[in-house]
Amino acid sequence: MISPSGTLTENDDMEEISRMVFDAEQKPFSTHWSFKTCVSKIKMNSLLDYDHDYHYHDYDNSSNHSDYDDKDFEDLHTVCDKQEVRSFAGVFLPVVYTLALILGLAGNSLVVLVYMSHKRLRTLTDVFILNLAFADLLLLLTLPFWAADAVNGWEIGTTACKITSALYTTNFSCSMLLLACISIDRYRALARGSTTANAPARNSARRQRIIMCLLVWGLAIVLGLPDMVFYTVKTQHSSGRNTCRAVYPHSMARAAKATLEILEVSLSFLLPFMVMMFCYCRVGIVLSQAATAGVRGGKRWRAFRVLIVVVGVFLFTQLPYNVVKLVKALDVIYILVTECEVSKNLDRANQITESLALTHCCLNPVLYVFIGSSFKMHVLKLAKRCGQTGRGYRQGDEQPTVEISLKSGTQTHTHSSSDNEDTSTFTI
Repeated sequence: MISPSGTLTENDDMEEISRMVFDAEQKPFSTHWSFKTCVSKIKMNSLLDYDHDYHYHDYDNSSNHSDYDDKDFEDLHTVCDKQEVRSFAGVFLPVVYTLALILGLAGNSLVVLVYMSHKRLRTLTDVFILNLAFADLLLLLTLPFWAADAVNGWEIGTTACKITSALYTTNFSCSMLLLACISIDRYRALARGSTTANAPARNSARRQRIIMCLLVWGLAIVLGLPDMVFYTVKTQHSSGRNTCRAVYPHSMARAAKATLEILEVSLSFLLPFMVMMFCYCRVGIVLSQAATAGVRGGKRWRAFRVLIVVVGVFLFTQLPYNVVKLVKALDVIYILVTECEVSKNLDRANQITESLALTHCCLNPVLYVFIGSSFKMHVLKLAKRCGQTGRGYRQGDEQPTVEISLKSGTQTHTHSSSDNEDTSTFTI
Protein backbone atom coordinates (compact mmCIF):
# COMPACT_ATOMS: atom_id res chain seq x y z
CA MET A 1 0.00 0.00 0.00
CA ILE A 2 1.33 3.37 -1.02
CA SER A 3 2.51 5.70 1.71
CA PRO A 4 -0.59 7.52 3.00
CA SER A 5 1.34 10.76 3.30
CA GLY A 6 1.40 11.06 -0.46
CA THR A 7 5.00 12.29 -0.24
CA LEU A 8 6.87 12.03 -3.52
CA THR A 9 10.55 11.27 -3.71
CA GLU A 10 13.27 11.74 -6.27
CA ASN A 11 15.37 8.97 -7.74
CA ASP A 12 18.10 7.86 -5.35
CA ASP A 13 20.42 6.54 -8.04
CA MET A 14 21.38 9.56 -10.14
CA GLU A 15 24.83 8.18 -10.92
CA GLU A 16 23.30 5.04 -12.40
CA ILE A 17 20.91 7.09 -14.51
CA SER A 18 23.76 9.25 -15.79
CA ARG A 19 25.74 6.13 -16.64
CA MET A 20 22.86 4.67 -18.61
CA VAL A 21 22.33 7.92 -20.50
CA PHE A 22 26.05 8.06 -21.29
CA ASP A 23 25.93 4.47 -22.55
CA ALA A 24 23.00 5.38 -24.75
CA GLU A 25 24.91 8.27 -26.27
CA GLN A 26 27.86 5.99 -27.01
CA LYS A 27 25.74 3.43 -28.87
CA PRO A 28 26.40 3.42 -32.64
CA PHE A 29 23.40 4.78 -34.47
CA SER A 30 23.24 1.57 -36.48
CA THR A 31 22.52 -0.39 -33.33
CA HIS A 32 18.83 -0.82 -32.53
CA TRP A 33 18.69 0.78 -29.12
CA SER A 34 15.39 0.38 -27.28
CA PHE A 35 14.52 3.54 -25.44
CA LYS A 36 11.58 1.87 -23.73
CA THR A 37 14.03 -0.66 -22.34
CA CYS A 38 15.98 2.28 -20.94
CA VAL A 39 12.82 3.54 -19.29
CA SER A 40 12.23 0.13 -17.76
CA LYS A 41 15.78 -0.19 -16.46
CA ILE A 42 15.77 3.29 -14.99
CA LYS A 43 12.53 2.57 -13.14
CA MET A 44 14.03 -0.63 -11.82
CA ASN A 45 17.19 1.16 -10.71
CA SER A 46 15.08 3.55 -8.64
CA LEU A 47 14.22 0.53 -6.46
CA LEU A 48 10.67 0.91 -7.68
CA ASP A 49 9.72 3.76 -5.40
CA TYR A 50 6.01 4.38 -5.41
CA ASP A 51 6.51 7.88 -6.73
CA HIS A 52 9.37 8.62 -9.08
CA ASP A 53 10.21 12.19 -10.05
CA TYR A 54 11.79 11.41 -13.41
CA HIS A 55 10.33 11.41 -16.85
CA TYR A 56 12.04 9.60 -19.70
CA HIS A 57 11.22 10.30 -23.32
CA ASP A 58 10.24 7.10 -25.13
CA TYR A 59 11.42 7.22 -28.72
CA ASP A 60 9.95 4.83 -31.25
CA ASN A 61 12.46 2.12 -32.03
CA SER A 62 11.00 1.18 -35.40
CA SER A 63 12.75 3.89 -37.46
CA ASN A 64 16.34 4.02 -38.63
CA HIS A 65 18.45 5.29 -35.76
CA SER A 66 20.95 6.81 -38.15
CA ASP A 67 18.34 9.54 -38.75
CA TYR A 68 18.83 10.84 -35.21
CA ASP A 69 21.50 13.35 -34.45
CA ASP A 70 23.14 14.17 -31.13
CA LYS A 71 20.44 16.60 -30.03
CA ASP A 72 17.92 13.76 -29.92
CA PHE A 73 19.85 12.22 -27.07
CA GLU A 74 19.98 15.41 -25.06
CA ASP A 75 16.34 14.95 -24.05
CA LEU A 76 16.64 11.23 -23.26
CA HIS A 77 16.06 11.86 -19.59
CA THR A 78 14.68 14.96 -18.01
CA VAL A 79 13.55 15.62 -14.51
CA CYS A 80 9.78 15.49 -13.97
CA ASP A 81 9.35 18.08 -11.27
CA LYS A 82 6.55 17.01 -8.93
CA GLN A 83 6.86 19.88 -6.49
CA GLU A 84 3.30 20.97 -7.28
CA VAL A 85 2.04 17.48 -6.40
CA ARG A 86 3.94 17.60 -3.11
CA SER A 87 2.51 21.03 -2.42
CA PHE A 88 -0.99 19.75 -3.10
CA ALA A 89 -0.44 16.82 -0.72
CA GLY A 90 0.91 19.16 1.95
CA VAL A 91 -2.36 21.12 1.96
CA PHE A 92 -4.99 18.57 0.97
CA LEU A 93 -3.99 15.55 3.06
CA PRO A 94 -3.69 17.27 6.48
CA VAL A 95 -7.15 18.81 6.07
CA VAL A 96 -8.78 15.52 5.06
CA TYR A 97 -6.94 13.51 7.70
CA THR A 98 -7.90 15.98 10.43
CA LEU A 99 -11.59 15.82 9.53
CA ALA A 100 -11.48 12.02 9.30
CA LEU A 101 -9.70 11.81 12.66
CA ILE A 102 -12.25 14.02 14.46
CA LEU A 103 -15.36 12.40 13.01
CA GLY A 104 -13.99 8.87 13.09
CA LEU A 105 -12.76 9.08 16.67
CA ALA A 106 -16.11 10.44 17.84
CA GLY A 107 -18.22 7.80 16.10
CA ASN A 108 -16.08 4.74 16.74
CA SER A 109 -15.29 5.71 20.34
CA LEU A 110 -19.03 5.99 21.00
CA VAL A 111 -19.56 2.50 19.56
CA VAL A 112 -16.86 1.03 21.80
CA LEU A 113 -18.17 2.92 24.84
CA VAL A 114 -21.75 1.73 24.35
CA TYR A 115 -20.73 -1.87 23.77
CA MET A 116 -18.44 -1.91 26.79
CA SER A 117 -20.89 -0.18 29.15
CA HIS A 118 -24.40 -1.24 28.10
CA LYS A 119 -24.68 -3.58 25.17
CA ARG A 120 -23.82 -7.25 25.52
CA LEU A 121 -21.98 -9.15 22.77
CA ARG A 122 -24.82 -11.58 22.15
CA THR A 123 -24.18 -12.32 18.47
CA LEU A 124 -21.26 -12.72 16.10
CA THR A 125 -22.30 -9.49 14.39
CA ASP A 126 -21.89 -7.67 17.71
CA VAL A 127 -18.35 -9.02 17.97
CA PHE A 128 -17.54 -8.02 14.39
CA ILE A 129 -18.91 -4.50 14.87
CA LEU A 130 -16.84 -4.02 18.02
CA ASN A 131 -13.71 -5.29 16.24
CA LEU A 132 -14.53 -3.02 13.31
CA ALA A 133 -14.64 -0.02 15.64
CA PHE A 134 -11.27 -0.98 17.17
CA ALA A 135 -9.70 -1.45 13.73
CA ASP A 136 -11.00 1.92 12.55
CA LEU A 137 -9.70 3.62 15.68
CA LEU A 138 -6.21 2.15 15.25
CA LEU A 139 -6.22 3.20 11.61
CA LEU A 140 -7.33 6.73 12.45
CA LEU A 141 -4.59 7.09 15.06
CA THR A 142 -1.94 6.73 12.33
CA LEU A 143 -3.28 9.70 10.35
CA PRO A 144 -1.54 12.46 12.36
CA PHE A 145 1.82 10.89 11.51
CA TRP A 146 1.02 10.80 7.78
CA ALA A 147 -0.28 14.36 7.87
CA ALA A 148 2.98 15.51 9.48
CA ASP A 149 4.95 13.54 6.88
CA ALA A 150 3.09 15.30 4.07
CA VAL A 151 3.89 18.73 5.52
CA ASN A 152 7.31 18.46 7.14
CA GLY A 153 8.65 15.02 6.25
CA TRP A 154 9.23 11.98 8.45
CA GLU A 155 11.21 12.98 11.53
CA ILE A 156 10.61 10.14 14.03
CA GLY A 157 12.85 7.40 12.71
CA THR A 158 12.75 4.19 10.71
CA THR A 159 11.20 2.04 13.45
CA ALA A 160 8.22 4.36 13.76
CA CYS A 161 7.94 4.41 9.96
CA LYS A 162 7.71 0.62 9.78
CA ILE A 163 5.25 0.30 12.68
CA THR A 164 2.97 3.11 11.47
CA SER A 165 2.91 1.77 7.90
CA ALA A 166 2.15 -1.77 9.08
CA LEU A 167 -0.62 -0.53 11.40
CA TYR A 168 -2.17 1.47 8.59
CA THR A 169 -2.28 -1.43 6.13
CA THR A 170 -3.28 -4.02 8.74
CA ASN A 171 -6.23 -2.06 10.10
CA PHE A 172 -7.34 -0.86 6.67
CA SER A 173 -7.44 -4.46 5.44
CA CYS A 174 -9.05 -5.68 8.66
CA SER A 175 -11.88 -3.15 8.30
CA MET A 176 -12.68 -4.36 4.81
CA LEU A 177 -12.58 -8.03 5.84
CA LEU A 178 -14.82 -7.38 8.84
CA LEU A 179 -17.41 -5.76 6.58
CA ALA A 180 -17.50 -9.02 4.62
CA CYS A 181 -17.81 -11.01 7.85
CA ILE A 182 -20.78 -8.91 8.99
CA SER A 183 -22.57 -9.65 5.72
CA ILE A 184 -21.80 -13.37 6.10
CA ASP A 185 -23.26 -13.43 9.61
CA ARG A 186 -26.40 -11.70 8.41
CA TYR A 187 -26.71 -14.26 5.63
CA ARG A 188 -26.27 -17.08 8.14
CA ALA A 189 -29.07 -15.54 10.17
CA LEU A 190 -31.19 -15.75 7.03
CA ALA A 191 -30.27 -19.38 6.50
CA ARG A 192 -30.85 -20.66 10.02
CA GLY A 193 -33.01 -17.94 11.59
CA SER A 194 -32.12 -15.88 14.63
CA THR A 195 -34.19 -17.67 17.21
CA THR A 196 -32.79 -19.07 20.41
CA ALA A 197 -33.67 -22.61 19.36
CA ASN A 198 -31.42 -22.40 16.32
CA ALA A 199 -28.58 -20.60 18.11
CA PRO A 200 -25.44 -22.59 18.91
CA ALA A 201 -24.50 -23.46 22.46
CA ARG A 202 -22.90 -20.67 24.47
CA ASN A 203 -19.44 -22.30 24.69
CA SER A 204 -19.53 -23.21 21.01
CA ALA A 205 -20.61 -19.69 20.05
CA ARG A 206 -17.83 -18.13 22.11
CA ARG A 207 -15.27 -20.43 20.49
CA GLN A 208 -16.64 -19.58 17.06
CA ARG A 209 -16.31 -15.85 17.71
CA ILE A 210 -12.72 -16.19 18.87
CA ILE A 211 -11.74 -18.30 15.85
CA MET A 212 -13.39 -15.95 13.36
CA CYS A 213 -11.77 -12.85 14.87
CA LEU A 214 -8.36 -14.52 14.98
CA LEU A 215 -8.65 -15.51 11.32
CA VAL A 216 -9.62 -11.99 10.24
CA TRP A 217 -6.91 -10.27 12.26
CA GLY A 218 -4.36 -12.89 11.23
CA LEU A 219 -5.01 -12.32 7.53
CA ALA A 220 -4.90 -8.55 8.02
CA ILE A 221 -1.56 -8.82 9.85
CA VAL A 222 -0.15 -10.91 6.99
CA LEU A 223 -1.14 -8.14 4.56
CA GLY A 224 0.63 -5.61 6.80
CA LEU A 225 3.88 -7.55 7.19
CA PRO A 226 5.40 -6.39 3.85
CA ASP A 227 5.12 -2.79 5.05
CA MET A 228 7.02 -3.71 8.20
CA VAL A 229 9.76 -5.23 6.05
CA PHE A 230 10.07 -2.83 3.10
CA TYR A 231 9.12 0.59 4.47
CA THR A 232 12.03 2.77 5.47
CA VAL A 233 13.06 6.42 5.74
CA LYS A 234 14.69 7.93 2.65
CA THR A 235 15.99 11.44 2.05
CA GLN A 236 14.97 13.53 -0.94
CA HIS A 237 17.91 14.98 -2.83
CA SER A 238 16.19 18.20 -3.86
CA SER A 239 14.71 19.23 -0.51
CA GLY A 240 16.72 17.16 1.96
CA ARG A 241 13.44 16.09 3.58
CA ASN A 242 12.99 12.59 4.97
CA THR A 243 10.08 10.49 3.77
CA CYS A 244 8.61 7.18 4.92
CA ARG A 245 8.09 4.94 1.90
CA ALA A 246 8.53 1.44 0.54
CA VAL A 247 11.87 0.52 -1.03
CA TYR A 248 12.32 -2.91 -2.61
CA PRO A 249 15.59 -4.74 -3.39
CA HIS A 250 16.62 -4.89 -7.06
CA SER A 251 16.31 -8.66 -7.19
CA MET A 252 12.59 -8.69 -6.40
CA ALA A 253 11.46 -5.10 -6.97
CA ARG A 254 9.04 -5.43 -9.86
CA ALA A 255 7.57 -8.77 -8.84
CA ALA A 256 7.20 -7.77 -5.19
CA LYS A 257 5.49 -4.45 -5.83
CA ALA A 258 3.08 -5.74 -8.47
CA THR A 259 2.22 -8.85 -6.46
CA LEU A 260 1.54 -6.92 -3.25
CA GLU A 261 -0.62 -4.34 -5.02
CA ILE A 262 -2.73 -7.01 -6.73
CA LEU A 263 -2.96 -9.05 -3.53
CA GLU A 264 -4.24 -6.05 -1.57
CA VAL A 265 -6.81 -5.20 -4.24
CA SER A 266 -8.00 -8.81 -4.30
CA LEU A 267 -8.25 -9.40 -0.54
CA SER A 268 -9.14 -5.90 0.63
CA PHE A 269 -11.67 -5.04 -2.07
CA LEU A 270 -12.69 -7.75 -4.54
CA LEU A 271 -13.21 -10.50 -1.95
CA PRO A 272 -15.23 -8.35 0.51
CA PHE A 273 -17.27 -6.86 -2.33
CA MET A 274 -18.21 -10.23 -3.84
CA VAL A 275 -19.10 -11.61 -0.41
CA MET A 276 -21.23 -8.56 0.42
CA MET A 277 -23.02 -8.69 -2.93
CA PHE A 278 -23.89 -12.38 -2.58
CA CYS A 279 -25.00 -12.17 1.05
CA TYR A 280 -26.98 -8.96 0.79
CA CYS A 281 -28.66 -10.08 -2.43
CA ARG A 282 -29.88 -13.16 -0.57
CA VAL A 283 -31.05 -11.03 2.33
CA GLY A 284 -32.74 -8.67 -0.13
CA ILE A 285 -34.67 -11.56 -1.64
CA VAL A 286 -36.01 -12.51 1.79
CA LEU A 287 -36.98 -8.91 2.49
CA SER A 288 -38.79 -8.71 -0.84
CA GLN A 289 -40.81 -11.78 0.15
CA ALA A 290 -41.62 -10.36 3.58
CA ALA A 291 -44.67 -8.53 2.22
CA THR A 292 -46.46 -11.85 1.81
CA ALA A 293 -46.00 -12.46 5.54
CA GLY A 294 -47.70 -9.23 6.55
CA VAL A 295 -44.79 -6.81 6.79
CA ARG A 296 -45.87 -3.39 5.57
CA GLY A 297 -44.34 -2.14 2.34
CA GLY A 298 -42.85 0.95 3.95
CA LYS A 299 -40.94 -1.10 6.49
CA ARG A 300 -39.74 -3.49 3.84
CA TRP A 301 -38.39 -0.82 1.51
CA ARG A 302 -36.73 0.96 4.41
CA ALA A 303 -34.76 -2.23 5.06
CA PHE A 304 -33.98 -2.43 1.35
CA ARG A 305 -32.59 1.09 1.43
CA VAL A 306 -30.29 0.11 4.28
CA LEU A 307 -28.83 -2.70 2.17
CA ILE A 308 -28.45 -0.46 -0.87
CA VAL A 309 -26.74 2.25 1.17
CA VAL A 310 -24.30 -0.25 2.75
CA VAL A 311 -23.19 -1.66 -0.62
CA GLY A 312 -23.33 1.72 -2.37
CA VAL A 313 -21.14 3.47 0.20
CA PHE A 314 -18.62 0.62 0.05
CA LEU A 315 -18.38 0.93 -3.74
CA PHE A 316 -18.29 4.74 -3.71
CA THR A 317 -15.45 4.93 -1.19
CA GLN A 318 -13.36 1.90 -2.17
CA LEU A 319 -13.72 1.39 -5.93
CA PRO A 320 -11.83 4.52 -7.14
CA TYR A 321 -8.87 3.87 -4.83
CA ASN A 322 -8.55 0.23 -5.87
CA VAL A 323 -8.79 1.13 -9.56
CA VAL A 324 -5.85 3.51 -9.10
CA LYS A 325 -3.92 0.84 -7.23
CA LEU A 326 -4.56 -1.63 -10.05
CA VAL A 327 -3.34 0.89 -12.63
CA LYS A 328 -0.15 1.41 -10.62
CA ALA A 329 0.38 -2.34 -10.47
CA LEU A 330 -0.07 -2.64 -14.24
CA ASP A 331 2.37 0.25 -14.70
CA VAL A 332 4.97 -1.72 -12.78
CA ILE A 333 4.48 -4.74 -15.02
CA TYR A 334 4.04 -3.11 -18.43
CA ILE A 335 5.67 0.35 -17.97
CA LEU A 336 2.49 2.16 -19.01
CA VAL A 337 3.31 5.61 -17.64
CA THR A 338 6.05 7.33 -19.64
CA GLU A 339 4.77 10.93 -19.62
CA CYS A 340 5.43 13.35 -16.80
CA GLU A 341 1.92 14.84 -16.71
CA VAL A 342 0.34 11.39 -16.66
CA SER A 343 2.54 10.41 -13.73
CA LYS A 344 1.62 13.57 -11.81
CA ASN A 345 -2.08 13.09 -12.47
CA LEU A 346 -1.84 9.51 -11.25
CA ASP A 347 -0.18 10.72 -8.06
CA ARG A 348 -2.96 13.25 -7.45
CA ALA A 349 -5.60 10.62 -8.18
CA ASN A 350 -3.99 8.30 -5.65
CA GLN A 351 -4.01 10.98 -2.93
CA ILE A 352 -7.64 11.90 -3.54
CA THR A 353 -9.01 8.37 -3.86
CA GLU A 354 -7.10 7.10 -0.82
CA SER A 355 -8.53 9.95 1.22
CA LEU A 356 -11.99 9.02 -0.04
CA ALA A 357 -11.41 5.40 0.99
CA LEU A 358 -10.49 6.52 4.51
CA THR A 359 -13.87 8.19 4.95
CA HIS A 360 -15.34 4.72 5.36
CA CYS A 361 -13.89 4.73 8.88
CA CYS A 362 -16.19 7.63 9.71
CA LEU A 363 -19.23 6.06 8.00
CA ASN A 364 -18.98 2.57 9.50
CA PRO A 365 -20.59 3.52 12.84
CA VAL A 366 -23.50 5.15 11.00
CA LEU A 367 -24.01 2.27 8.57
CA TYR A 368 -23.71 -0.63 10.97
CA VAL A 369 -24.76 0.74 14.35
CA PHE A 370 -26.54 4.07 14.52
CA ILE A 371 -29.29 3.06 12.06
CA GLY A 372 -30.55 0.53 14.62
CA SER A 373 -33.27 1.64 17.01
CA SER A 374 -31.89 -0.44 19.85
CA PHE A 375 -28.45 1.11 19.61
CA LYS A 376 -29.87 4.61 19.53
CA MET A 377 -31.75 3.74 22.70
CA HIS A 378 -28.47 2.68 24.32
CA VAL A 379 -26.86 5.96 23.26
CA LEU A 380 -29.68 7.85 24.94
CA LYS A 381 -29.21 5.79 28.08
CA LEU A 382 -25.51 6.60 28.07
CA ALA A 383 -26.25 10.29 27.51
CA LYS A 384 -28.72 10.27 30.37
CA ARG A 385 -26.16 8.65 32.67
CA CYS A 386 -23.63 11.33 31.76
CA GLY A 387 -26.19 14.06 32.40
CA GLN A 388 -26.09 15.27 28.82
CA THR A 389 -29.81 14.90 28.12
CA GLY A 390 -31.18 15.98 31.50
CA ARG A 391 -34.87 15.13 31.81
CA GLY A 392 -35.36 14.98 28.05
CA TYR A 393 -35.25 11.18 28.03
CA ARG A 394 -37.79 9.00 29.84
CA GLN A 395 -37.83 5.25 29.95
CA GLY A 396 -41.52 5.21 29.13
CA ASP A 397 -40.92 7.01 25.84
CA GLU A 398 -39.18 4.06 24.19
CA GLN A 399 -40.80 3.19 20.89
CA PRO A 400 -41.43 -0.42 19.89
CA THR A 401 -39.31 -1.62 17.01
CA VAL A 402 -40.25 -3.81 14.08
CA GLU A 403 -37.85 -6.67 13.40
CA ILE A 404 -37.88 -8.74 10.25
CA SER A 405 -36.84 -12.31 10.86
CA LEU A 406 -34.39 -13.27 8.14
CA LYS A 407 -35.44 -16.89 8.08
CA SER A 408 -39.19 -16.94 8.16
CA GLY A 409 -39.83 -13.43 6.86
CA THR A 410 -42.42 -12.92 9.59
CA GLN A 411 -43.03 -9.73 11.47
CA THR A 412 -42.45 -9.57 15.21
CA HIS A 413 -43.14 -6.58 17.43
CA THR A 414 -40.82 -6.21 20.40
CA HIS A 415 -39.84 -3.56 22.86
CA SER A 416 -36.13 -2.70 22.51
CA SER A 417 -34.07 -3.78 25.42
CA SER A 418 -30.61 -5.13 26.02
CA ASP A 419 -32.10 -8.50 26.89
CA ASN A 420 -33.97 -9.27 23.71
CA GLU A 421 -32.14 -7.54 20.87
CA ASP A 422 -30.29 -9.39 18.16
CA THR A 423 -28.13 -7.55 15.69
CA SER A 424 -28.51 -10.39 13.21
CA THR A 425 -31.97 -8.97 12.47
CA PHE A 426 -32.67 -5.72 10.68
CA THR A 427 -34.15 -3.42 13.27
CA ILE A 428 -36.20 -0.65 11.66
